[in-house]
Amino acid sequence: MAAQPGRKLVRVADKAAMARTAAEHLLTRIEANAGRVAICLAGGSSPKQLYELLATAPYRARIPWPRLHWFVGDERLVPAGDPLHNMTMARAAFLDACAPAANIHAIETDTMDPHAAARRYEHELQAFHGTDRLDPTRPLFDLVLLGIGPDGHTASLFPGSPAVDVQDRWVVGVETANVAPFVPRVSLTLPTLASCWTMLFEVAGADKRPILTRVLAGENLPANRARSDHETLLLIDAAAWPEDESGDV
Repeated sequence: MAAQPGRKLVRVADKAAMARTAAEHLLTRIEANAGRVAICLAGGSSPKQLYELLATAPYRARIPWPRLHWFVGDERLVPAGDPLHNMTMARAAFLDACAPAANIHAIETDTMDPHAAARRYEHELQAFHGTDRLDPTRPLFDLVLLGIGPDGHTASLFPGSPAVDVQDRWVVGVETANVAPFVPRVSLTLPTLASCWTMLFEVAGADKRPILTRVLAGENLPANRARSDHETLLLIDAAAWPEDESGDV
């Protein structure tokens, strides 16, 4: 097996600085692609400040919305509109106000079968990409946004779940979540998340320091195994930054 690409750690002062830094990285990736751009969004509370920032005038004016397509790395099987629904949060924060409706690619949650929902989203991703094979030289996404959960999960790939080891699927159903809300999930797999030019983690708050320390120490956790085929960046605020950390791992 080929060695995984390294990660670069970027220290920022606080959550506001993290949102601004993440926005600049997103803009850099957009500028690097003159064609159709694919962004994979993270759910949960971590990226909300970034999303709201993208809707403000200074950033909104710099983004070529018609050629950007927005996907999501995982979803909770709750109805669209539910406060726990990841894409609903992103829509409310910026997508509905800024993005063409046809460019928003949500995971359908009108079924309580996570595996059926996963198959449908996998087909949508493959149709968008124009192939059913992932090629490191032609990534699916320009940018993938992720966070790190308190147990070391990322997207909805939880420690000990068989979904973490899936290599032959783009999207999987996850019947059991390790953390609240305890509802079934749909998640992109590690190979699919890796298919990007840049993978960008946002890690903020003192409560994230213990799990981040474990991830950076190389513990076998999903958040440690999630790496871009090209560039992986961790934006870490001062409160979460582990002691004696150099910056490249």
